[in-house]
Amino acid sequence: MFLSERSAQAEYFDAPERTASELRAHYAWLQRINRITRFERPFRVWLPRLLPESTCRSMSVLDIGAGEGELGRTLTAWAAGRGWEWRFTDLDLSAHACNRNPNLRVTVGSATLLPFPDGHFDAVIASTMTHHLGSEEDVVRHFQEAARVSRGAVLICDMQRSVLFLAMLWALLRACRAPREFRNDGLLSVRRGWRAAEWRRLAKEAGLDSARVWTEHSAHILLSYRRPS
Repeated sequence: MFLSERSAQAEYFDAPERTASELRAHYAWLQRINRITRFERPFRVWLPRLLPESTCRSMSVLDIGAGEGELGRTLTAWAAGRGWEWRFTDLDLSAHACNRNPNLRVTVGSATLLPFPDGHFDAVIASTMTHHLGSEEDVVRHFQEAARVSRGAVLICDMQRSVLFLAMLWALLRACRAPREFRNDGLLSVRRGWRAAEWRRLAKEAGLDSARVWTEHSAHILLSYRRPS
């Protein structure tokens, strides 16, 4: 059955030989599509539900796979509009992305081996990052590491591997006249994406027995986890 299994094909822009100019163009297109799809919405909706208001008023957040830091800037501005202070630390495997990130708290590092002590952040998030990981073992380690460095909540969001979402994204990228390489990578990201049953199984393997996994709008798959008090 189509999309019954996750693709193992590597994405074009994940290759180390991509030039700085290619990556700049890639991130510019990514920011454009993120704004259109309101990529920050799951975090605006769910973080205040996962954490008490006293924490939301002033909290530290780690964004894993932050790229150039657009998600953190967007959520910081949204929180400020509510009178809250959200302080983001951004982590990405790409030194190029980190060098272009204006956040002073930015670190080059891996989602499977976070360079932070246990319970260092009030919340740990990741947006459309998990599908870049190469194996289920990497995903298990990613879940474990996110939970380890959080003292409050973990919220991970990625693309759902579904025919409907693949068709929706294809139409959006064609309508936006996205470049061929970016368009192909976007569709491959869906084919490398996940299904809820897979994440539930991997969360249990990671020891996150109380994690909740669900899908939204045939597009997103989400995992939330609260550290036991």
